[in-house]
Amino acid sequence: MIFKPDAIIEFVSQYITLQEGDIIFTGTPSGVVLGKNESKYSWLKPGDTVSISISGIGTLENKFV
Repeated sequence: MIFKPDAIIEFVSQYITLQEGDIIFTGTPSGVVLGKNESKYSWLKPGDTVSISISGIGTLENKFV
């Protein structure tokens, strides 16, 4: 990530009041990798699975196709 989670929360909370259960979606702006050695990066490819787990809630898995 380019920005640390606490910096993102601080920035967003300058403009809105965050409530319990709010979600801040982050992504990668276009052009982030431009000018960098792309061979150093591991890109998602068909068959890869991305998982996230939250204790007490469960696991969300998405398979890349």
